[in-house]
Amino acid sequence: MALAAVPGSVYPQRSADPNGVRLYFSQQPELAAVLDSLQLFDVYTSVWFSAIYILLFVSLVGCVIPRTKVHYNALRAKPVKTPELLTRMPVHQIGSKRVSLEAAQEVLKQRGFRVAVQGNSVSAEKGYLKETGNLVFHYSLLAVLIAVGVGGGFSYSGQRVLVEGETFVNNLASYDAFSPGPLFFEEELQPYSLTLNKFNVLYDLQNPANLGQPIDFIAEVTVSTTQETSEGIVRVNHPLPVPGANVYLTGNGFAPVITVRDGEGNVAYTGPVVYLPQDGNMTSIGVIKVPDANPEQIGMISFFYPTVTELESGAYTSIYPDPIDPLLTFNVYTGDLGLDSGIPRNVYALDVSDMELVAGRDAPNPALELRIGESAALPNGLGTVSFDGLLRFASLDVAFNPGGIWVLIFSFIALFAVVISLSVVRRRVWVRIGDERIEYAGLARGDDEQLEQIVTEIKEEIEGRSA
Repeated sequence: MALAAVPGSVYPQRSADPNGVRLYFSQQPELAAVLDSLQLFDVYTSVWFSAIYILLFVSLVGCVIPRTKVHYNALRAKPVKTPELLTRMPVHQIGSKRVSLEAAQEVLKQRGFRVAVQGNSVSAEKGYLKETGNLVFHYSLLAVLIAVGVGGGFSYSGQRVLVEGETFVNNLASYDAFSPGPLFFEEELQPYSLTLNKFNVLYDLQNPANLGQPIDFIAEVTVSTTQETSEGIVRVNHPLPVPGANVYLTGNGFAPVITVRDGEGNVAYTGPVVYLPQDGNMTSIGVIKVPDANPEQIGMISFFYPTVTELESGAYTSIYPDPIDPLLTFNVYTGDLGLDSGIPRNVYALDVSDMELVAGRDAPNPALELRIGESAALPNGLGTVSFDGLLRFASLDVAFNPGGIWVLIFSFIALFAVVISLSVVRRRVWVRIGDERIEYAGLARGDDEQLEQIVTEIKEEIEGRSA
């Protein structure tokens, strides 16, 4: 099962990183289609992972039930009969003093042994807690699997990209992607709204080896319910509780504010555009679709460089993730955006199969370049585009899983049980009082370096008690 979970950490998962899945499809569409057919973008809800999960559950049940019956019978049974030849035991000692069965029985009971007097001998055993711990461990694993299954049935996970200043209302229509469990219903969504007020990124400015590396991401939000309004912060690995769920921070980036006017001077598009980061210095790519432009529909593939520099080849790149010298470039297309075909389109990708490149590399006109506050004319009288401002966005995951707390509880029980199982040693000790000699013997299940010392201590205590 652990091996089957590895692809979930190799490939982006729709439930946790939908933007990463979209980016994978845009960069490697053919490979992404193959991976998607194998459910590698939905590993933990895939048919093959569920099959492994169910088989593990069945095998655990088939393991622990027979062992429980055997262990129960062993707990009720008396200690085993004293062997005829104690000399064959791993530890065998001859007593130097006469002792009584009562003294032997008393000493062994005080040491936690289960004791049975058998004629002229005492048989004692302890360490059944080892098997008890082992069984509790396996039952806890079963409970974890049940909690995961039941919790997954009633759970849901929804993703939403929020730009600074935007508000998200908790209903299905507001999510960019939503994955409910089979037992979850829309009516169970509790009413609240969440506004992203500010998104801050803190960078390492002290350590030269990590200069410019992000060390913290802070999303400042306002949560409004039917009863109150409160401020909160969402950080990586520090989710924010909201009514009926937790909000996790899974990604971030820049959202330049762009205005496009068509050839007639009308505002055909205005607002922030989410740009997907491509590298650690936040070089990002965004797509702008203007279906209502006149006289032709306009599409643009745009690159954002927070701190731009020019390479020897003439290409641009970003050398620092914070927007010290931000630049936008645009490759401009005209033609049919395909939005009226009835086929769903990826908002982060531009289908240029029915479009003509009019500005950009290998086009009649160079790519457009804008800094904040600048505007430029589109080729062929198509209109203008302006870079009005710069905002940040946060990718949020809203998740609810009622089985989470039970998974944690049973995991701790399993850990505690396995510690007990590994630390307890199963031992048997016999004391036989014969006419000519007194024998002490010990036997342990597995290696036990302390067995001889324990038998010696028992012998000395019994002899001291009988003196």
